[in-house]
Amino acid sequence: MTDPIRQFEAWLSEAAKTEANDPNACALATVELVAGVPRPDVRMVLLKGVDDGGFVFFTNQDSAKGRQLLANPFAALDFHWKTLRRQVRVAGPVAPVAASESDVYFATRARESQLSAWASLQSQPLDARATFEARLVDMDRRFPDRVPRPPHWGGFRVAPDWIELWEDRPGRQHHRRRFTRVADPSGGWESTLLYP
Repeated sequence: MTDPIRQFEAWLSEAAKTEANDPNACALATVELVAGVPRPDVRMVLLKGVDDGGFVFFTNQDSAKGRQLLANPFAALDFHWKTLRRQVRVAGPVAPVAASESDVYFATRARESQLSAWASLQSQPLDARATFEARLVDMDRRFPDRVPRPPHWGGFRVAPDWIELWEDRPGRQHHRRRFTRVADPSGGWESTLLYP
């Protein structure tokens, strides 16, 4: 396989048949500057799209990850499918997706998830669960019909500089191949086999 995006899509399709929950889950690593010192931060997100332009996920852009990505627009993703014994790592620059793309995806979310996007002050301190639940009730009253996308909620696209495909092998003799984006107009990939 010479195109890591197509290989990723094939593996994701296989994972959808074997992973009990969220085969599209991945760890998202960002960097936060604390007193000028870069500190890594990582959490799980759900991939909602992939194409030749990159890997897309959605979030509250006022959250810790949203602020970190807007301040330092680079990230890494790690997909691990334990049942398949495979892993895919991705790293590259990040940019917000177009508002229209965020609108289209937001419209597909369950109403409860749409209301949560309005009610949650994601990553901020919460005095009591009842406060959040009251905000949900308020949002349900505010939007009795269609719930519009909040202006602070949208997608990010990681445009990979490189993608690494990893397959488990006995005796820790794993198969690793890294694909690096070619820096010319062709936009192709160079492939390198790596030691396990």
